[in-house]
Amino acid sequence: MYVEQYGSGERTFLAFHGWGGDHREFAPLAARLPGDCRLLSVDLPGYGQSPKPPRWDLREIVNDLVREMDARSLHAVTLAGFCSGAVLALLVAQQVPARVQRIVMIDPFAFVPWYFRIFLAGALGRFFYQSAFASPLGRQITTRVLQRRQSTNDDFMAAFSRVDHETTQEWLRLLHRAGPVSRFAGLSVPIDIAFGENTFAAVRRSVREYGSILPQARMHVLRHAGHLPLVREARQLAALLFG
Repeated sequence: MYVEQYGSGERTFLAFHGWGGDHREFAPLAARLPGDCRLLSVDLPGYGQSPKPPRWDLREIVNDLVREMDARSLHAVTLAGFCSGAVLALLVAQQVPARVQRIVMIDPFAFVPWYFRIFLAGALGRFFYQSAFASPLGRQITTRVLQRRQSTNDDFMAAFSRVDHETTQEWLRLLHRAGPVSRFAGLSVPIDIAFGENTFAAVRRSVREYGSILPQARMHVLRHAGHLPLVREARQLAALLFG
């Protein structure tokens, strides 16, 4: 599994990107990395420079992430997850809670919204996915549709021009099958949840759901941000993550 390291300080942050991204999503935060920190940004299986897994099984992928922590002797680490990557952070923390100091969830989803679930409907869903994500015209149209679901002009489809579309469809299936957020009840690791002031309604609902089962979670509204705060509001996020 490919991991990009920024910095060489003792305070360690392990980051998981979102559904259509790769390790480069955290580069804007790396540019604001304090000298006593190191940021390890993962290419999740099938993304960027990481190979596809032998089998698309979420439990096995989480085990691989823990083995990556073992190989790097990571203890007392902060896990950061953007979008769907926040689910990975929670799953890893569930497995090795004693090794996780804190979790920072950035604009997280707790479920797959209906307008993405249509891509899971067999052959017809694959056709809709290819139409929406695999062609330049489809990405332009999809961006306009998604922009209307929040109050920013973020370009959501830029990352999908360079992804492996089989990978993104498989991850969508994994995330849909991951189960309700109630499975994280009882997780006692300190948690910060940061979400854009102008993000999707589905993210705002997700934040409420996470808050209901993770009472220790502290909520942070990222002013002027939509669903891509790593790009638009890196300064706010860096202060929260590294401060």
